[in-house]
Amino acid sequence: MNYFVQIRGEGEPVLFLHGFTGSSRTWDGIEKLIPCRAVMPDLTGHGRTRAVSDNIESEAASLKEMMMKAGFQFFHVVGYSMGGRLALALALLYPDFVRSLVLESASPGLKTEKEREARRASDELLAQQIEQKGVTAFVDFWENIPMFQTQKLLPKFNRDNIREERLNQTKKGLAASLRLMGTGVQPSYWNKISELTMPVLLLTGTLDQKFTDIAYEMKKVIPFCEWIQFDGAGHAIHVEQREKFGTIVKTFLLKTKGGIKNGF
Repeated sequence: MNYFVQIRGEGEPVLFLHGFTGSSRTWDGIEKLIPCRAVMPDLTGHGRTRAVSDNIESEAASLKEMMMKAGFQFFHVVGYSMGGRLALALALLYPDFVRSLVLESASPGLKTEKEREARRASDELLAQQIEQKGVTAFVDFWENIPMFQTQKLLPKFNRDNIREERLNQTKKGLAASLRLMGTGVQPSYWNKISELTMPVLLLTGTLDQKFTDIAYEMKKVIPFCEWIQFDGAGHAIHVEQREKFGTIVKTFLLKTKGGIKNGF
């Protein structure tokens, strides 16, 4: 795949993976909060990346290849929501390349085929809604789902930026992302996360009960794992509590520089 990607800052490479309806713009200025070589692609079907991967694991393979071609033999990964699921796939498939893993409001997928089947059906309806009604109508719906209610407390400038980023997507791209990268088509990694060998940081907001519960279960089985909760935050912590998010991720990356051998 050919990605649109922004690379900024200096230091150890960190691959930042955005969520559904996001883009590399999600992480604008992140290198000022987290001193690093920030690598920020527009993921499949989003932003200025027009190509679409077959599934989440082929997307992970494409990202690993992109990092290798850019000269980054080892790197850290920070993933939010959909990007967190992708980051987890990348770490499980290519553990020798991933030095540490930060998962913000992310999950290892759905545990049962029955759950995945129901989610595939739900995502298909959503994809059809996008194709039939367009991106603007979808964004009007999406920004009002319960998961994003806490974002309504943000200053208008921030809310406008988030909405503009969502509106800059395409019908084709978003629909393809739901069908090929959605939770319903992702393999369940619940039985594999105990195999993670790198330091892992889980981040959740206390007002995001669903992902708080998921993180609680993940923390019990991931070997080298920290879990930090953000009081008063919802799903998108990097937006709602940006400075604190940057400080915590920076501290984690400094502590895990070089991986477990440095005394995690």
